[in-house]
Amino acid sequence: MGKYFTSFFLLLFSFSVITKAQTSTGTIKGKITTSDGEPAAFVTVQIKQNSRGTVTDEKGEFTFRRVSTGPHTLEVSLVGYEPLSKTVTVGGNQTSDVSLQLQVSKTQLTEVTIIGKNKLANKESEQVAKLPLKYLENPQVYNVIGKDLLKQQVITGFDDALKNAPGVSKLWSSTGRPTDGAGYYSMRGFAVQPSMINGVAGISNGNIDPADVDRIEVIKGPSGTLFGSSLISFGGLINIVTKKPYDVFGGEISYTGGGFGLNRITADFNTPLTKDKSVLLRTNAAYHSENSFQDAGFRRSFFLSPNLTYKVNDRLTFNVNTEFFNGESTNTLMVFLNRYRKLIATNPAELGMDFNRSFTSNDITYKNPTVNLFGQATYKISDKWTSQTNVSRSSRKSNGYFSYVMFLDQGDNTVHKPNDSLLSRFVYHQNSTTTTTDVQQNFIGDFKLGSLRNRVVMGLDFLSVNTYNDNSPYLLFDLVSAVNKQDPRYSMLNRQAVDAKLAAATSPGSHNDLTNYTYSAYISDVLNITKNLAAMASVRIDHFVNKPTKDYTTSEKYDDGFSQTAVSPKFGLSYEIVPEKVSLFANYMNGFSNLAPIVQPLPELSGNLKPQQANQIEGGVKLDLLKNRLTMTASYYNILVTNMTRSASIVKDGITYNYTIQDGKQRSKGAEFDLVANPLPGLNIVAGYGYNDSKMIDADEDVEGRRPVSAGPKHLANWWLSYTATKGAVHGLGFGFGGNYASENMITNSAVTGIFTLPSYTVLNASIFYQVKAYRLALKLDNLTNKEYFGGWTTVEKQLPRRLSANVTFNF
Repeated sequence: MGKYFTSFFLLLFSFSVITKAQTSTGTIKGKITTSDGEPAAFVTVQIKQNSRGTVTDEKGEFTFRRVSTGPHTLEVSLVGYEPLSKTVTVGGNQTSDVSLQLQVSKTQLTEVTIIGKNKLANKESEQVAKLPLKYLENPQVYNVIGKDLLKQQVITGFDDALKNAPGVSKLWSSTGRPTDGAGYYSMRGFAVQPSMINGVAGISNGNIDPADVDRIEVIKGPSGTLFGSSLISFGGLINIVTKKPYDVFGGEISYTGGGFGLNRITADFNTPLTKDKSVLLRTNAAYHSENSFQDAGFRRSFFLSPNLTYKVNDRLTFNVNTEFFNGESTNTLMVFLNRYRKLIATNPAELGMDFNRSFTSNDITYKNPTVNLFGQATYKISDKWTSQTNVSRSSRKSNGYFSYVMFLDQGDNTVHKPNDSLLSRFVYHQNSTTTTTDVQQNFIGDFKLGSLRNRVVMGLDFLSVNTYNDNSPYLLFDLVSAVNKQDPRYSMLNRQAVDAKLAAATSPGSHNDLTNYTYSAYISDVLNITKNLAAMASVRIDHFVNKPTKDYTTSEKYDDGFSQTAVSPKFGLSYEIVPEKVSLFANYMNGFSNLAPIVQPLPELSGNLKPQQANQIEGGVKLDLLKNRLTMTASYYNILVTNMTRSASIVKDGITYNYTIQDGKQRSKGAEFDLVANPLPGLNIVAGYGYNDSKMIDADEDVEGRRPVSAGPKHLANWWLSYTATKGAVHGLGFGFGGNYASENMITNSAVTGIFTLPSYTVLNASIFYQVKAYRLALKLDNLTNKEYFGGWTTVEKQLPRRLSANVTFNF
């Protein structure tokens, strides 16, 4: 890996020494505000003399580079405001700063009410398409959960934050185990984990602390063309955008306390480090302690994230994001159902269990120390081209005792019939470390060919994932009754007993090393055929290499490794039928998944498997009305996954051989709706709905025509309404009310096991808060009706009962 980092840092060094003398040109930097002092975001600014134009960012800021020396007139116009112009004199190799403020048009003064920007509706993103595309221009569906919504809802955990994403539901909680210990969620009929930070690899084995989250981008559909295959799902991906430093001193300290031992302290500290504000530091930290609602169970964690921005000059900027997480937890109780026989119980009530029991103890714990490092160098090559170099490095560990609870009783169908009342408790000790390295180089262009505007990203990506395991054997600890609360075996599970069990084990554990590399190249172009019609065309070539696994118990390699190459295309159209307000869109998107070789019974059947391919067709409408006070996305999608494996048989020389073929399919189709509205001052509405119809096609007989267990509920809905008084004696006082609905969820669904169904549920939440300039007070009641409800994925997991939380936040 040394040569990759050497090359990268040489590249950064070469950027820092490029200082072309610009004696005949200069730079204009400015900021535009509205008459009420708010930043004027996404406003067009032009230089009158040469008609050069640009658009302000979210902070109302803009920059013109390589401007000829002498006087230039800036012109700004925005509907509802007086036209504005100002003359700026540019000096050679100098930066001219300018501040502009728009005034409400006199002809509309009696008609226009100035309302601050709807902070909950900010959907602009440069990471979804790896290009600076506006929400209406992007022919892909994505949902954004911002930090302002998380504050309103007094969110203390990542799982609760994702309840605001339409069509997304939790399959199971974080297990802390190696390689995939973070939580799982269903999205468009497929299981997905959070695996991206700032658009590149950033994986956790455990719980994700939201202290450094600026926004969560839930990007829908198979997105292999821009994001590859190793870290995402056919249903989409979850990208965490971290908080960035800003150029003034400030921050906040917050405490949240609540039921089941919740204690959470967070701090957000930001400061410029130099007088010219070229170096900025922002540090977020959190301590979290929480007990289970069951008779045992807890989690404790500490999180620290220093983030640095260094603006070397008008062309070159470095951003460094670091995250350090260390947590200790017990395993969440997830009751695994039997997968090999007909289930006796068909729903949680029929199991007859008391789900307030944990079936574990507080000394059966594991730790998940995690380090995520992210560096970005952005260099403005010219007004038309930008170089963006990203490097990420993550190290995550699973170290400690893990316990699993399963209904495995098979019976003998004669004297002893199978039952769903006896639980098998398994234990083992894991010591595993996964290290991920991602090096990505993008060249981003915005230029015209003739009269046609092109926005292009060309990228190279190298991803390395290495897992080192040194784990104990996986052992059956005991059998315990699921329904008899007097069973004396229940309390016998503890660390001392587990250590004795592991010490007496005769079977070996696992001591191995696994490594894979992915080499990728991609290009994506958005072509403005007309001012309102844009077409996107993208393609990726991806070469995956799985190295032979090293087994340190035998000093051998116990597989041969394999490699695969996949090509992933993507196309999209967006047409603004009402410019900057209403857009129709359609897309074809592709995703792929690499499959390891399978040992076949006959030589003529051997050979590497082909990658699975997912192809999506989608269409819909996007709205951005009333100056960002109402945004909406409505879409229909249809995904077909091919090259899925299934069992088949062949007869040769009178002998029947079972083998694996790749003609299986999965069809997943549905509709989604996402609304964020600010219809009146202080009133906010967030609502979403997702419908998914997923089915196995040409599959094994036991699942043919059935809904996959990873698909989650067919129907999902989320909503949140809040009102904050904007004036008067109760100015700053607010209320919030919302919740989630999920239809029935078949978590086991095959001819072998039958169907086990989790009931539908509606969970309601409410909050009251008071916000003034220096502090914020809030009360939150989660699950206010104390609804008993469950999540799962061939598992049964009771969710949080009613809990009251209180929060106090001080700003400075």
